[in-house]
Amino acid sequence: MMHPYYTKSRFSFMPKDNFIANRLPLFLILFLLVALIIYIQWPKGEQVSKEYKRVVSVKVTTPQWTEFNNGIEAIGTARANEQVLISSKYSDLVDQILFEDGQLVKKGDVLVHLNSQEELAKVSELEANLSESTAQLKRFEDLLSSKATSKSLVDQQEAKTKAIAAQLQSARTKLNDLSIKAPFDGILGFREISLGAYIDAGSVITSLDDLSLVKVDFNLPERYLTTIKHGQSVIAISSAYKNQQFKGKITSIDTRINPVTRSLKVRAEIVNDDLALRPGMLLNIEVVRQVETLLQLPESAIIPIEDQHFVFIIQQGNEEQSVLRKSIRLGRRLPGFVEILEGVNQNDLVVIEGALKLSDGTSVTIINSQETPSLEDKAK
Repeated sequence: MMHPYYTKSRFSFMPKDNFIANRLPLFLILFLLVALIIYIQWPKGEQVSKEYKRVVSVKVTTPQWTEFNNGIEAIGTARANEQVLISSKYSDLVDQILFEDGQLVKKGDVLVHLNSQEELAKVSELEANLSESTAQLKRFEDLLSSKATSKSLVDQQEAKTKAIAAQLQSARTKLNDLSIKAPFDGILGFREISLGAYIDAGSVITSLDDLSLVKVDFNLPERYLTTIKHGQSVIAISSAYKNQQFKGKITSIDTRINPVTRSLKVRAEIVNDDLALRPGMLLNIEVVRQVETLLQLPESAIIPIEDQHFVFIIQQGNEEQSVLRKSIRLGRRLPGFVEILEGVNQNDLVVIEGALKLSDGTSVTIINSQETPSLEDKAK
């Protein structure tokens, strides 16, 4: 049997060790939890600080007001205002050639003389015969007045005189036709004959085109019939003159719709004083229906997200610049540009390069002159 004192001291010692042992894991867990919180919070604060200090370089622009032509596009072929192939009515030898390839001529300028010796001789003969017949008629008329001849002889002589006069007129006309002239002002083509050559009636000598005015024929879908009218402006562009526009007006609209293509034929005229346009050139035609003024931005500024569109606007702070994402509403799309209906105004600075690196509040620095060419400047 144990001593009572020993038993008491043993049972009093055990509860003290159990108290410390039971609470040690709790202290350890509490310490680890505090350390974990400090570990989690400290890197996040440093990361936020680093992000706050990040600055993105961007290029910006301001929305621009510009004129927009609500037009219809078509393709047409240029043709001269007047064009003809110069040819001869008669067969004969070429006596003189009085023009050069590509020469500008006026109406009535002589281009070619054919051999006319025979016609000149015939005209001289007929002129002499007419003079003699006229004098004979005069004598018969004097005799008739004195009752010395009959009225029938006078009539016969008068008829003979008129016949000779008609023959003379015909000979002079043929003589005149042997001198081939320009029928209107224009520019000549290549010479197709040589001096001394014998040409047949109808042989082509050269071509003549009046290029002071160019006509352009093009086709439009029939649905545009009610929007096309005489005097409407058109703009023509040729691949030969990429940065030049030629302006003209509609002068004629066909009275019929093509039943096969369901298209309407339209003709426009373009003043061509500098002779830049030539017959046969392919022209891109724009029929100007309505001129509107709209607010535009480059396509690179637009950020599409699902069915919405956004842009980043520069915000001016006390010490640094940041961006704000704004929702916008788009209108029509132009080459390289879009129409802005809502969301920005003309004084906003809009990011056009570097937007993919941005989010709301991102600090930025502007690296361009804050200007961008308008639609008209880009077309030039």
